[in-house]
Amino acid sequence: MSERVEVMLTEKEVDERIQAIGKQISEDYAGKQVHLVCVLKGGSFFMCELAKRITVPVSMDFMSVSSYGGGTSSSGVIRIVKDLDEPLAGKNVIVVEDIVDSGRTLSYLLKMLGDRGPASLALCTLLDKPDRRVVDVKVDYTGFSIPDEFVVGYGLDYDQRYRNLPYIGVVRFD
Repeated sequence: MSERVEVMLTEKEVDERIQAIGKQISEDYAGKQVHLVCVLKGGSFFMCELAKRITVPVSMDFMSVSSYGGGTSSSGVIRIVKDLDEPLAGKNVIVVEDIVDSGRTLSYLLKMLGDRGPASLALCTLLDKPDRRVVDVKVDYTGFSIPDEFVVGYGLDYDQRYRNLPYIGVVRFD
């Protein structure tokens, strides 16, 4: 089986939306510092671009959470592969994710991080697939709500490929 990628959101559309999210976060946290927690690997592209557009002081940390195998759907098994390097107590934490799909991973992750005593905890995602939600998750900042398609690019991958695409594309299988 081979696959091809069709453009869903152009590089320009993604860039403009990240600019708008950065502006909103800067306004919402005026006079404060934000601590961005990137969910690796996919979230790294989005978080780096987002951080450049936030005008309040920013610190960052990274964690790796696995809920997908080599396929195209969530396995339902959540595993912390790499935990944070710094404590969250007293920080204004924004979890930065590439995509919110079923909500299983983010529900688990937000509960775990909330138990670490941050001053505030928010969720920011580049892409949201509300039609796939099986666990309710509050998304505070959303780049785009998209239909139930398997997407790649801008950090999102299919079996570790296509992360480097500068746009969001839909994988079509032939």
